[in-house]
Amino acid sequence: MSTQKPILCIVGLGYVGLPLAHAFAKKGYETHGYDISSSRITELQSGHDRTLELTEAQLKEAVIHFTDDAATMKKADIVILALPTPVDNNNNPDLTIVEKASETVGKNLKKGAIVVYESTVYPGVTEEICGPILEKASGLTWKKDFHLGYSPERINPGDKVHTVEKILKIVAGDDAETLETLSTLYGSIVTAGIHRAPSIKVAEMAKAIENAQRDLNIAYVNEIAMLCERIGIRSTDVLSAAGTKWNFLPFKPGLVGGHCIGVDPYYLVEKAKQLGMQTHVISAGRQINDGMSRFVAEQIIQKIAVAPSKARVLVLGLTFKEDVPDTRNSKVHDVIRALEEKGIAVEAHDPFLSTEDIAQMGHTAGDLKNGPYDAVLLLVAHKIYRSLPLEGILDATKESGVIYDLKSCLDAEAIHTAGRTYLSL
Repeated sequence: MSTQKPILCIVGLGYVGLPLAHAFAKKGYETHGYDISSSRITELQSGHDRTLELTEAQLKEAVIHFTDDAATMKKADIVILALPTPVDNNNNPDLTIVEKASETVGKNLKKGAIVVYESTVYPGVTEEICGPILEKASGLTWKKDFHLGYSPERINPGDKVHTVEKILKIVAGDDAETLETLSTLYGSIVTAGIHRAPSIKVAEMAKAIENAQRDLNIAYVNEIAMLCERIGIRSTDVLSAAGTKWNFLPFKPGLVGGHCIGVDPYYLVEKAKQLGMQTHVISAGRQINDGMSRFVAEQIIQKIAVAPSKARVLVLGLTFKEDVPDTRNSKVHDVIRALEEKGIAVEAHDPFLSTEDIAQMGHTAGDLKNGPYDAVLLLVAHKIYRSLPLEGILDATKESGVIYDLKSCLDAEAIHTAGRTYLSL
């Protein structure tokens, strides 16, 4: 590798790849950003980021060569793949995107280059699946003509505090020299520090268990919330009391969606299956969290004052978490489907989505001003909803109607006083 700064190509310009490309470009690296979506490239070239991770000013302050031409990879000394790794309808890991991208990279791989993966995978994917694909497509030999690295992303969409530069980075390489090269590379942009993992498999495993741990902690408080509902007490009151102990972990119940926490544990389950091992705790957590959408729907159905076939409901929030436009694997859709199965007419609103976006998802657009509804469900606590005067939500709900406050953001006493039924998880 030259003593000069390596030329970089970031493959995949979503929530992970774009901020990463921006961080490198700001440090003076020749940075190429590749994405298969020509519309994504066009919008970035025009200075707009639909994910809202970067502002127009941030896009202008660094030179990133955006392209949908895979041949640009031939210039790169280091290619970094920042791509999604979802699960299929049966919750089995779907590596299609990473595999196809690896083939594209292989066809355009420069001899002597390092290929780094940031996607969440189970241990062995980088070296045992991606490596052979790169070899076949390139005609090059791994560890002789090119090297592999792994540095799992830790991006938190919508988080403007814990940005890529401020999150400690795990780095792994297929040999000592590659590890050192990548540690120096990432260390030049990450001020929080670098953790050198002893192997790629260790780094892959570390990433997978990070989100699985969060999944299990949320599953625990979700089960507590269900138990509290049976007892007739509020889970938020219970967790507030328990939280006075110095080492009680501050997790809250909720719908576990998105591309990480609700997906990554299945990659561990798959690896265990390959090794003939059954996962009990990990699988139990997934079962609880996957069932929360139906539990929320049942809470609402039981309290609506009219027959389900006559009920009209407004859902506030369709993204997988508050204040981001990302709708991937949002469990709100499952809540809506469960309500519609009972004959309830459901309308939906999200400040990050147009009426056309909502229609493309198969939902009917609605709005508080279109009330009164038999129930208003605050399922994603976007800032714009939290800042609304409570009267706006009350006016949109019929007297004796239901207001469902998933994250306990609203004034429960005021809602009861106004003659509405207050529910929360």
